[in-house]
Amino acid sequence: MSSRRQFIKEATFASGGLLLASSSFSNFFIGTKPKVIIIGAGFAGLSAAYYLHKKKIDFVILEARNRISGRVFSHTMDEKENLIIELGAEWVGNSHERMQNLCNEFGLELQNNQFDSHLIYQGKYYKNGDWDYSPGWKTKFQSIINNYPKLSQADKLKLDKMDWWRFLVNNGCQGRDLDLRELLDSTDFGETIRSVSAFAALAEYAESSEKNEMDLKIKGGNSMLAKRIAEKIGMEKIKLEYAVQRVVQNIKGGVTVYCKNGQQFSANKIICTAPTYAVKNIKWEPGLPADQVNAINELQYARINKNPLLFSKRFWKEESFDMITDQSPHYFYHATKNQDSKKGVLISYTIGEKAAVVANQTEEWRKDMVLQTLRPHFNDVKDNWEKQTNYYWGNDEFSYGAYALYGKGQWFRVMPILKRSHIHTHFAGEHLADWQGFMEGAINTGEEAASKI
Repeated sequence: MSSRRQFIKEATFASGGLLLASSSFSNFFIGTKPKVIIIGAGFAGLSAAYYLHKKKIDFVILEARNRISGRVFSHTMDEKENLIIELGAEWVGNSHERMQNLCNEFGLELQNNQFDSHLIYQGKYYKNGDWDYSPGWKTKFQSIINNYPKLSQADKLKLDKMDWWRFLVNNGCQGRDLDLRELLDSTDFGETIRSVSAFAALAEYAESSEKNEMDLKIKGGNSMLAKRIAEKIGMEKIKLEYAVQRVVQNIKGGVTVYCKNGQQFSANKIICTAPTYAVKNIKWEPGLPADQVNAINELQYARINKNPLLFSKRFWKEESFDMITDQSPHYFYHATKNQDSKKGVLISYTIGEKAAVVANQTEEWRKDMVLQTLRPHFNDVKDNWEKQTNYYWGNDEFSYGAYALYGKGQWFRVMPILKRSHIHTHFAGEHLADWQGFMEGAINTGEEAASKI
């Protein structure tokens, strides 16, 4: 990740972000231990709080939701069988060192969560190992990956101005290969590859693990880490259902935060870990700079719908089963891998416009859609169906999306502006990380913001 991270830091410094941070904070806090208000109790906010806790710096966390962990959202599908699935962030990558270190520190077990992908394409079902890209495209793509370390900054800036679909087409990807890349890659980014910066996409595939960081998951649910951190720092430090409405910052020092419930808090400094939709809805006094407002308005978040279905038996048989399809359900994966039970949960995972369509239908429609897709290849499994639930991140009232999506021309231009501190406020969150959509990125940015204090 060093290559992409280095460019973020250089670009942020060039835009004046680090200079602003050093000039507006250091003089005021010499010889003091400031009190900090942290906006958001997701992984970025909790990791920032844990960092401050270890430094014995006082803080309070204001969280708009009625729970901690933000877009990490573990859910029990079957109480009796204790089957737990993730409605939000799912995977820990093999290269996610900070996430793994925290799990070790808090005694949380990370279990293998890698899958072997099956495929439904143009009405035909292919088992894992029976399908692949064409030999010609595999060779070509490997050469692209091998060349990645040789790219100059000018090359990367040029790539950022192109979308991933156009980059693939320009490099000879076509036909079935292009269809497969769209189906597979869009599950990573949460939207069509026509919406993704070519640089952001290439960097992720060139720098990630073999399974694109879909490697591990916390036993008992990913929210376990949020719970352990909260217990360590003290639950009394976290105020739930305290949505921030207004932030007033004194240029000479000090901040006051006003919540929608009428409560207010004063401190020396703020760490804001909210997604950009929530940041925009806060009234900032003085207001955010125009270029920061424009950057917030420009950044999109992926529309992702998760539709978990509980079955009385695991008819897919393989614990490591997942399946990409060119139909409405788009992507299936076994969400209860490593959980001991005859029962099991398949999640139907849809992105972009598909997600919006699926989310707007009835429960019966979603059930029938999934069963119809599975029927030709697994026979009629409706008698095994027990229940389902659904969560559409595109309608989430706090984020209006699952995770950030950098489109063409945005990585080097928009990211540095969003990372820039505003008077006594530092920003954090997965949208400011090396890679979007991972708990690791949220944690890294939370700790980086806290380290500036």
